[in-house]
Amino acid sequence: MTAELDYLRSWIGRTQAESEFVSPRLAKQLAASLDYEDVVQTGWPLPPLWHWALFPHIVPQSQVGADGHPKRGGFLPPVPLPRRMWAGSRIQFRRPLTVGSDVTRTSQILDVAAKEGRSGKLVFVRLRHELEDNEGPLISEEQDVVYRDAAATAYAPATAPSAPTEFTWKREIAPDPVLLFRYSAATFNGHRIHYDRTYARDQEGYPALVVHGPLTATLLIDLLRRCVPDESIVSFSFKAVNPLFDGVPFSICAARAPGSAAVKLWAANSDGVLCMDAEATLAASA
Repeated sequence: MTAELDYLRSWIGRTQAESEFVSPRLAKQLAASLDYEDVVQTGWPLPPLWHWALFPHIVPQSQVGADGHPKRGGFLPPVPLPRRMWAGSRIQFRRPLTVGSDVTRTSQILDVAAKEGRSGKLVFVRLRHELEDNEGPLISEEQDVVYRDAAATAYAPATAPSAPTEFTWKREIAPDPVLLFRYSAATFNGHRIHYDRTYARDQEGYPALVVHGPLTATLLIDLLRRCVPDESIVSFSFKAVNPLFDGVPFSICAARAPGSAAVKLWAANSDGVLCMDAEATLAASA
């Protein structure tokens, strides 16, 4: 894989700039999907992580790959491994985006690395995204994308690691195909594991539709926003640990020591297995 990896690493340092309008309609779709009754208005701040619905990779239908993603190549390196997932992010929130505003995102490939995992070959691509408007910086994010070999065996339910049992706040989520479809639609995510049950089972080895990692992360930060409405979230990071599936309830939890600005967050499946690990830092709202 050395020569191939050297070729993929030639993408390191590539940059791309895009502009986007923060549409009130898009904000309303996300608010409805996350069960907010308030009608989002132009001029309102966009909640944390809703920026993930901006800047989708839109290509003609003829350029869509078998997995529903755009075919490989372009800004991201053309990693030949068939399965890909968003493994985690580290985010700094400078100022909130505003509904109805114009935003620019500058992206850069920071690293491309190969590893051998339990399931076979892995390639990690690390990106940086910088979002700003005409008043300056908004969000700085590092994002990890992992590419994997095809599933060699049927999915075996995860039994480890165990999620924490002590929490300050908790909410139960019952994911269904409608929620997954609505989030896919709002983010223009064509990955078939989120809506095509036959593909998810037969091609990628999953027992059911897979809950989006970014959706789980958004639900975690949404729990925090609801529980501490008078504080601002200044940083957030998450790491996907095990998949979650439609039709099986899971819990999102947060633990905060009294007086601490740091909050530990996680998602656990119905068996108490850790599926997402996250952290946030809070500050008093201005």
